[in-house]
Amino acid sequence: MSITPISELNDRARDVFRLVVEGYLGTGLPVGSRTISKLATLNLSPASIRNVMQDLEELGLLAAPHASAGRMPTETGLRLFVDGMMQAAEPSAEERRAIEAGLAESGPIEEALSAATAALSGLSACAGIVMVPRREPVLRQFGFVPLNDRQALAVLVGQDGSVENRVLDLPPAVTPSMLNEAANFMSARFAGMTLRQAGDMLARELESERSALDGAARELVERGIAIWSHDADDRPVLIVRGQAHLIDDGTAADLERVRQLLEQLEGKQEISRLLESALAGSATKIFIGSENKLFSLSGSSVIAAPYRGADGRVVGVVGVIGPTRLNYARVIPMVDFTAQTLSRLMR
Repeated sequence: MSITPISELNDRARDVFRLVVEGYLGTGLPVGSRTISKLATLNLSPASIRNVMQDLEELGLLAAPHASAGRMPTETGLRLFVDGMMQAAEPSAEERRAIEAGLAESGPIEEALSAATAALSGLSACAGIVMVPRREPVLRQFGFVPLNDRQALAVLVGQDGSVENRVLDLPPAVTPSMLNEAANFMSARFAGMTLRQAGDMLARELESERSALDGAARELVERGIAIWSHDADDRPVLIVRGQAHLIDDGTAADLERVRQLLEQLEGKQEISRLLESALAGSATKIFIGSENKLFSLSGSSVIAAPYRGADGRVVGVVGVIGPTRLNYARVIPMVDFTAQTLSRLMR
């Protein structure tokens, strides 16, 4: 269905429509004509309001779940409200501090992203989601620090100055000189490459027996490359926090919808594909209900904003998933602020 332009609604219809939508988003319940007639902002009788509601229903903007019930916005009506009528509110100082506190955590970027997503989830009462940027660090130097006879700390230094440590199980009979030999070999051969490129080169050299390494040192190099490559492959592409917010008193009568939504959140690959569509833009994207096939059954909304890396390119997406009756005016700016803060962190 094509969406009626807001300019085609007269002042009376716009006022009634706005009050119905705002009332529904605040309570999750249909809004009746008597409720609207009691508001001081309108000077209309319940009968006049019912006539306007009927007109809006015929336009596909409102719907009545039951014959005697009030009206609630359709997905088409919600889209019209979000795009043309909503007055967004900036995040409060307390909300900004809560988001920034999560991103101030030291440690791997994934931990900061997870903390910020949890904060966004708590503030919005939705499930928070973030796509973690796939990083392929360019290598500069390797090192092995012995911990005991059976383990060493494998140290990787990237061209950007990042340092990553992993505990590595050692092959039998490895000596300190073998650790130095393997580290020097890796630093000399693989500097300037990504892990994938280094792994491919090592495989070619070992296959053609052109490697200068023998025995335990050769196995040590193979284990060092493998542990980082495996770790990179296992890093979460999508972090979801706060699914419990999707189950509240208002969902008790709609548990099937919630069950479907939680199942959709478990299928992270499908969610990731949806969020990837937000990578191409520079602005926040809003998906309402069946506008996206993934949420056509659960009737959920997604608000997603891209964030940028050090070079200014979009590297990930952060956002929330919740019921269509989100407080869009509050949550959209909150997602925007989180994306902007993430972009500053990634610089």
